[in-house]
Amino acid sequence: MRYLDPKADLTFKKIFGEHKDLLISLLNALLPLADDEQIESVEYLSPELVPDTYVGKNSIVDVRCRDVKNRQFIVEMQMLWTEAFKQRVLFNASKAFVRQLDKKRKYEMLQPVYSLNLVNETFMKEYPDEFIHNYNVVHDEIIDGLHFTFVELPKFQAHSIKEKKMAVLWLRFLTEIDEHTKEVPQELLDNPETSKALKAVEESAMSKNELLAYDDFWDKLGAERLLLVDSNRRSMEEGRAEGRAEGR
Repeated sequence: MRYLDPKADLTFKKIFGEHKDLLISLLNALLPLADDEQIESVEYLSPELVPDTYVGKNSIVDVRCRDVKNRQFIVEMQMLWTEAFKQRVLFNASKAFVRQLDKKRKYEMLQPVYSLNLVNETFMKEYPDEFIHNYNVVHDEIIDGLHFTFVELPKFQAHSIKEKKMAVLWLRFLTEIDEHTKEVPQELLDNPETSKALKAVEESAMSKNELLAYDDFWDKLGAERLLLVDSNRRSMEEGRAEGRAEGR
């Protein structure tokens, strides 16, 4: 059995953008929701966040949904980390938050927006043992409304979150399954939700066009990574040149 990497754009959306039960399981596992805040059902919303005016910026997220309490959830799978990604996350969540109200609706009707962001790179090296980062708008007390969760997948170690079984299983699925998987961990096969997700990323379950789109994703990602590396190299060289000029 050959599997495709669930972190790719096509496979990630195929799993969590087409199977509500798997999306609910992922959100409940990785978001900091209390027992009485657990998500029970969702409806998918358009991943396209259209601006209110033609001059506004259009944006597209990977998966967006709403639960019965009218809370919104945005899920993003990000392969390359840049500082601009944080701003994009804030922009998209804020847009979803403010677009809840029209002229007739009152502010007290606003419901929270949760943004779950899975990142396939390490970006907080100052916290080597922490890979799940939760953010709220806080002063002395939390202002409820915008909630952000970032997960650094390369830092994940199963023993660090034993108390949340489904969090461990979903993160193992995202970090251990790809084209090179020779043997699937039995825990993933035994669990109904991760077992269903495994079937969704079987190569044999993909159409010819889906496989072409999958390969195209990795080609574009490789090109984007090269551009990012080249940009960083030029910035470092320019910084060194400016330092030498100041020294002279």
